[in-house]
Parts: sequence; structure tokens; C-alpha cells
Amino acid sequence: MGFGKQHIKLRLKRHKIKLTLIFALFVLWIFCLPSPLFDEPSSTVVESREGELLGARIADDGQWRFPKMDSVPYRFEQALLFFEDEHFHGHPGFNPVSMGKAIWANLTTKKRRGGSTLTQQVIRLSRKNRDRTYTEKLVELFMATRLEAGFSKKEILSLYATHAPFGGNVVGLETASWRYFGIPANELSWGQSAALAILPNAPALIFPGKNEGLLRAKRDRLLYKLYRKGIIDSLTYQLAIEEQLPGKPHGLPQLAPHLAEKIKREHPGKRVVTTIDANLQRNVNAIVREHHRVLSQNEIYNVAVLLLDIETRDVVAYVGNSPASNEHDPYVNIIHRPRSTGSILKPFLYTAALDGGELLPNMLLTDVPTVINGYHPQNFNKQFHGAVPASEALSRSLNIPAVRLLRSYGLQRFHNRLQEMNIKQLDKPANYYGLSLILGGGEGSLWEITKAYAGLASTLNYFNASSSAYREHEYVEPNYLHRATISFGKEQNRPSVFDAGSIYATLEAMQNVNRPEGELNWNYFSSSQQIAWKTGTSFGFKDAWAVGVTPKYAIGVWVGNADGEGRPGLTGIQAAAPVLFDVLSLLPSTDWFAIPFDEMEEAELCERSGHLASVYCSETVSQFIPKNGIKTAPCPYHQQVFLAMDEAFRVNSSCYELSEMEQKTWFALPPLQEYYYAAMHPEYRPLPPFREDCLRDGESLMEFIFPKPNETILLARDFDMQAGEVVIQLAHRDPATKVYWYLDDTYLGMTETFHQLPLHPLPGKYLLTAVDEKGNEIKRRIQIEKAS
Repeated sequence: MGFGKQHIKLRLKRHKIKLTLIFALFVLWIFCLPSPLFDEPSSTVVESREGELLGARIADDGQWRFPKMDSVPYRFEQALLFFEDEHFHGHPGFNPVSMGKAIWANLTTKKRRGGSTLTQQVIRLSRKNRDRTYTEKLVELFMATRLEAGFSKKEILSLYATHAPFGGNVVGLETASWRYFGIPANELSWGQSAALAILPNAPALIFPGKNEGLLRAKRDRLLYKLYRKGIIDSLTYQLAIEEQLPGKPHGLPQLAPHLAEKIKREHPGKRVVTTIDANLQRNVNAIVREHHRVLSQNEIYNVAVLLLDIETRDVVAYVGNSPASNEHDPYVNIIHRPRSTGSILKPFLYTAALDGGELLPNMLLTDVPTVINGYHPQNFNKQFHGAVPASEALSRSLNIPAVRLLRSYGLQRFHNRLQEMNIKQLDKPANYYGLSLILGGGEGSLWEITKAYAGLASTLNYFNASSSAYREHEYVEPNYLHRATISFGKEQNRPSVFDAGSIYATLEAMQNVNRPEGELNWNYFSSSQQIAWKTGTSFGFKDAWAVGVTPKYAIGVWVGNADGEGRPGLTGIQAAAPVLFDVLSLLPSTDWFAIPFDEMEEAELCERSGHLASVYCSETVSQFIPKNGIKTAPCPYHQQVFLAMDEAFRVNSSCYELSEMEQKTWFALPPLQEYYYAAMHPEYRPLPPFREDCLRDGESLMEFIFPKPNETILLARDFDMQAGEVVIQLAHRDPATKVYWYLDDTYLGMTETFHQLPLHPLPGKYLLTAVDEKGNEIKRRIQIEKAS
């Protein structure tokens, strides 16, 4: 036993150098493969959730090289093996027989012949730009055996199919399949597979579109070999040799070019499977293309559409811009560009006021000429309604009620709500925007606005689907990565921003927005979908918005010019809404949002004012309102009045017998609201005046329409450069009453019925006084300046 050990030690010492070299060679063999084997940059490849190619972006080295394939299609694998390496599955990385034949042919003939296996070719591809010498061949053989030891045959085939050259700057089977045939590799026919199997053997010699006869002969010989070996049958062989050869490279699909650019920046060189529905994306592209054709006739060139799944917040369609010509910025991704929001934020203010207990869905809001610290908002149609239900003010997108509501709700408070909704592009202090924030004074992107609308719908959906619960993070970033999940946070009892009852009331009001021409009678058709939606138009007609939600989807549309040029007709209802409804028509119908009863309270409301019913409201209706609506004040417009028997005058005990008085409840607005409201509501009955001999106290009979409080009047110049006139105006409960006007102590004149008076004052500060024939008077200090 001891003799045997000594003998082994002796032999080890005698062959120490050899063993050391063998060990070193083994270590070299173990670590001879670089990691990674290929370090070339890859193209960025973008696919739909079904695996369809949406687009790709070239690799950083200028090559079209798709990321590594998971598997090689059967047809191409068979064609490749029978052309390049028929014994691939039986050798350890090299084929001695093939190598011997190649060496003999190279020594005895002028024709050079290769004997490399596919495994050796993979090594050669990884060691590009090396001289083709016998020494290099030995290195490749050495490394090929290591590759065989560390990788499966399937993985080696995949490496070859991914990195083999196919002519020009086309690298890899998947790239070649799209570039030469316009289809994915797994759809290649036998003829196409055979043609592509030949190309890597001599990509510079056999380039598609050139040397067609040589390419056809090689392909047909390969197909015949496949037929002779029983891989394909006679019919398949006959059909395959009739197939067209690859020609001029095809362009890659461009179904979502702007998303592809976004993904290239965020996931360069990766194959990214997205949440995009390919068929839906294709149809939305067609809609955008058609609307772009029509809109461009009015020099409106850019359109963007974003479609989100409410439940998952997945992006299911993404059109970053229309196919405009190069001079009209088609490459700008509008979806993420901040643009003036127009009126698109109004539903958030309406919801906030409902949630705060300061508004009811149909409560009357004031709509009269308004000046707030020099800011003079106007309705789009330049008209005033006096008083208008809140839901109607929202559905008709009236500006003055929105500005006044924002002032009463609180600018900073509303700005805080927008921040909670994760609208990041409103990143300046609230005072920077002022009250114009609600009319487009701030900027937001289509991505952020659509995301916020989706958050409203999702909050309501989850509340109804759960046990009346909310989630921490409803206003999360949308997701475009397939199989990625979004965390909405933990369940909680309080809403993340707005409660479900307020959201439901808002969506109900938004459902009544007038649809564009062709959709006006939508509710008469059972196939028409319900949608809560809103339009917006920025100042100067530069941005047109239309955003809407169903229980399943959120649709966002922006229309305009990327360079900011305004155009007549560039409004939300005319330009953006038709796109929204065309997209809506592609979507499956769903039921409407369920009523969140746990966040609603049944209450008696005044039918005319929309307020909680007071004791004087004669017509009431029982409705479910958001819970916090119970905090609002009762109706201030209905009052108890005492009339003479003919109901022509109001009376009291100072002038009329109590037993003969008629007691009535009366709906009466303040004079200024009444002035505009009565013109649009013929059914409105002004409050009868007091009889002259009756004592009364505290009633407001007159109110200035112009000038407004704290307003500086500018004297414009006429064509003769003379200072123009100023027309002062007031509203009186009894228009027939005579009103006498004074500027300081100077008598100006008398008006009757139409209380308007022109004057030509000099610049300065004055006290304007109006006195009616019964001695009632009102005063207003004014300042007059010359226009510059």
C-alpha cells in the first residue's frame, strides 16, 4: 500500500511540468469564453401584448440587431442545419470529418472550403474582425468545445440566429425576417426559411436584390435536399421553389413610433412587450390619420390620443402625434408635452367643492359680469345667465361660475387637491397661476390629465366593488409594460383625494355634455355608449382637449399645432371631441357607474335652486346627494312674502290690513342675477314691488352692472383720437322706475326702463350715484384713466 502511494508521488513529480500545463490549459478552457459572449448593442424592439411588433429602433452601432431570440423556428432550424451543419446535434463543437475534407480541399484545389460547425461559427461571430488563419481556427475550435460544455444545443442555435449577418446592416434572423419579408420569424414559409438560411454563409456575395440567380440556385438545392431527406413533402417542395426571393428591405412596422422612442430612452436595447392592444392601436391610428387629413385643411396638423384601462391603468393605445409632414413636427410626442389645460380641470374643482360640502350637484351658481382684482373672466359665448345650476355650468363649461367657485373654494386649497392627484406639471405656487388656473392658466400633459380622470373613475369603481373601501394610491402613473403590476396601496376608509359620492355626482353631470354633431341624439340608440367627458379650449385657440371615462376606459385626446399656432375652429367640441367619440366607438359597451349609496345621503332639495330645501321652498324633490352636501346652507332664494289681494304689490302691516294679505312663497334672485336670468327664463316672475305707502327696510332694489366694484375704467380713443364715451348701467327690480344719475355733485341725466347712460368724463376719481324716483340710492367710487 505504501509502495503504491510512493509510486504515484514519484510519477507526479516526474510529470509535474506536463500536469501543470494540462491544469493551466484546463483552467484556460474553463474561462476562455468572455462574459457576455456578445457585447454588441441591440436594437430596441417594442411589441404589443399579443407579441406583434409595434416598432423598433436601430442599435447604437447602426445595425439592425434584435435582442436574443428565445427559440429558433422549426423551419429555419431544419433549413439551417441541412445547409450548414447536418450533424450539429451529434458533435462536441467540431466535426473532424468536415474539417479533414475542408483542409484537403484547401490544399489540393484553389476553391476554399470551410469545415466549421455552427458552434464554431457562433465563436467566430463573437470574435469579429479577426484574420481567417489556421491559428484562429484552432482558437475557435478550443472555444467551441467550451461553448458546447456550457450551453445547450438550443441556446447555441439561438445565439447563431440572433447574431448571424444577413446582408447590409441586418443582423439576426428576427431582423432579417421583418426586413426582407415583413413578417415575424415564426411565420416564415419553407421557401423563405431556406433563403434566409443561405444568407449568413456569404452575406456580402448574396445580397437580396442582387445575384438573384445564384441565390435561387442555392435556395432550390437546399429545398431539394430537405425534400430528399424527408423533411418536406413533394407538394411543399413544389410550392416552396415557386416562392419569391427576398428583395428590397421592407420598412419595419410603425404602429406606435412615439412609444417606441420613449421605450428606447427608458429601456435601450431591450425587447419590451407592452400593454398595447395591436388591433386597437391600428384602428386608433386610422382614426387619427383621417382626422388629421380633415383638420389639416384648416392648418391644424397635430393630434394625440391616449387610451387607458381603468382597472389596471394599462396603456392600451398610444398615438403620440399625427402623420404630419416634417415641417409640422410629426416627431414631437404630444402625450407628454405640457400644454395649456383650457377648461379640462373644471370637473376636478366641481368634485372638490362637492367633496368639501360647499356645493350640491344642481345648486345655482352666479353667472354675472365679474371682476376680481382686475381679472375679468368671460364665458366662451360672451353671454351671462344670471344664475345657473352647477351641473349645467359644468356640462356647458361656463367660465364665470367656475372662477367664482374657485375663489369661494380657495385657490391654494384647490391647488393642493391637484397635487394630491399627482398632476406634477402644475409645479409652481398657486398664486403664480391665480384664478385663471381653472381656465387654462396652468399647463398639463395629456398623460397627466388622462391619468387624473382615470383616477376618478377608478376610485368610484373600487369603492363599489369592495366593501365601500378606498385605496391609498388611485392617481398612479399609467403602465405600458406587459405583466407589470401597479401598486395602488393599502385599503383604507378615507378617500385618497375625493369621496365616491362626489365623483359619482361629477360623472353624472359630465355625461350630459353636448356631444358633437352626429352624436347629438346618442341617447336614442341602444348601441350608444354612455361616457362622462369634458372638453377644453385654451386661450387663443391653441389647444383643443377632449377627455372622457367609462367604467372600463379613460380616453384622452389633444388637437392643435405643436408649435403653438392658434387657429379658428380649434376648440374642444369641434376638433377634439369627434376624435374621442370615434375612439369610443371602437370600445366594447359597458354598464354605467353604480351609485355609491354608502357615500350618498337622501335629502329634500329645492327643485328650482338645487339647495337643501328651506321651509319656504314650495317645490321639492328627494334626491341622493354626496354625504358632505348636508353641510350646505338651505335655499336662500325662496322667501315668504305678503301681497295685496290683487298680488300686484308687496305689503306689510304698516299699510295693509293683516286679514286681507295674501301669504305666498316666492323665488327671487338678487337684482343683478335677476337681470340676466329673467332674459333667459320667461317663466321667471320678478318679486312684486312694495306699495308706495308701505314702510320697508334692508331691501336691495338696485345694483350696478357697470362699472363693477374696484374697476378702473379705461377711456379708449375713437378714429379721431378723441376720448370715447363710457356707458354706465344698472339693474332695478322695477325697470319702469325713473333713475337719476350724478357724478360727484354733477347731475348727469335720467333713465327709465333701460337704465343705461353714456357719459364723457375726464380722467380722475369720482363718486357715481344713482337715485330712483322713490328716493332709494346706490353709490360706487370709480377711477377713470386714459388708455395707453
